[in-house]
Amino acid sequence: MDQTVVKENEKCEDLDLKGLHIIQNSELFCFGMDAVLLAWYASRSVYLKTKVLEVGTGTGIIPLLLVGHERTKKIEAIEIQEVMVEMARRSVALNGLEDQVLIRHGDIRSNKLELAYQNYDVIISNPPYMRTNHGEHAKGDSRAISRHEVMMTMEDLSDFAKKRLKDKGKLIMVYRADRLGDALVTLRQAGIEAKRLRFVHPYVDKPANLVLIEGIKKGNPFLQVEPPLIIYDDQGNYTELINRIYEEERYGKIWGPIHLDKGLQP
Repeated sequence: MDQTVVKENEKCEDLDLKGLHIIQNSELFCFGMDAVLLAWYASRSVYLKTKVLEVGTGTGIIPLLLVGHERTKKIEAIEIQEVMVEMARRSVALNGLEDQVLIRHGDIRSNKLELAYQNYDVIISNPPYMRTNHGEHAKGDSRAISRHEVMMTMEDLSDFAKKRLKDKGKLIMVYRADRLGDALVTLRQAGIEAKRLRFVHPYVDKPANLVLIEGIKKGNPFLQVEPPLIIYDDQGNYTELINRIYEEERYGKIWGPIHLDKGLQP
């Protein structure tokens, strides 16, 4: 593996998945557990021939995970920040996945956005969670753009998905639990009906801080709220499910079409 593609202030992290690595820069936005959980949750709907697009790929972690877990042969991803696009492309090249992962620089609000397909089976997104007036942030700061609705709002994502999803296509996303109401209203206004929800709690006795959502374009109203996903046990260790998501080789392939049991399905 050619480590010369890693620049100053960057680090190359081992994903512990089929020898894959990812480049990250602590001065920019780095991926977190929410991205890993989203990739796992979306894996149920992504197959080898699925036309899948990720919106706001950041470091490119979700395409790397889905390809690494052999959920898809090809995946396309968009990122608005040029500095993140350049770094994500180097991660793709570092892993020799140029024929499988396409990272595009673009803005979903633009009419000039070029994509491989007019419509997709699945759109995945880990959009900015916070309103622009939430907390202090510098204009143009990479981390602020990734976390705050500076360059993409929930409305922007929903409108884009409405235009770019096939009928009955899926939008799969992770969002702040305390903004679930905003998300559900906005999705329905765009003609995307939420069909699956799974709340993510830091501890079993703590409120959810994230929610995983699957919506279907032109879907009928029927919402399944799935068992909560708990991150830590009462000793502060990862729960069994979180360990299994992170440690596929040790626990077996729960990302694939055959899962260990119904309680562990994404």
